[in-house]
Amino acid sequence: MDRDHALALLGRHVTSESLTRHCIATAAVMRGLAEALDEDTDLWETIGILHDIDFEAVGEDMTRHGIEGARILRDEGLPEEVCRGVERHNHTLFGPYTEPLDLALQSADSISGFIIACALVKGGAVTDVTPKTVKKKMKDRTFAAGCARERIAAVESLMDLPDFYQVAIDAVAGHKEELGLR
Repeated sequence: MDRDHALALLGRHVTSESLTRHCIATAAVMRGLAEALDEDTDLWETIGILHDIDFEAVGEDMTRHGIEGARILRDEGLPEEVCRGVERHNHTLFGPYTEPLDLALQSADSISGFIIACALVKGGAVTDVTPKTVKKKMKDRTFAAGCARERIAAVESLMDLPDFYQVAIDAVAGHKEELGLR
């Protein structure tokens, strides 16, 4: 599935602009991680785009989140690898994670919003965010308080955190206009 098709499918199930942006940012980080780890970039990006396809439908029901998304994707005829990636990303139902794809999605899902929050305190300039910025803000538990920092740290079995921060920053910066950043 190419990016445009994945975004169109997402658009049929997600109306919130902020949720769509979150999925785009997560997908960008997933693609960046796949490149860095020599994994399937298109597959990882697709899973990133579609990981919250069911979020509006299930609301706060975390017993259904991911499960419903996988059902939607299976009904659409997507490969099982995509369906399982979306299904398993709900850390309240699955885990602990050991597979690179699962670990990457946990980290990308959390870091994407954190990078955007870092950019917003810099006037929306994601190009002004550095790994040092991210590291400093990570220590401040009042900053982006809802961010699951332990899920970001899950990537440490795949790469060092400063390297991950740079991958994530570069990935989000690569989509800055689409994400409403500069």
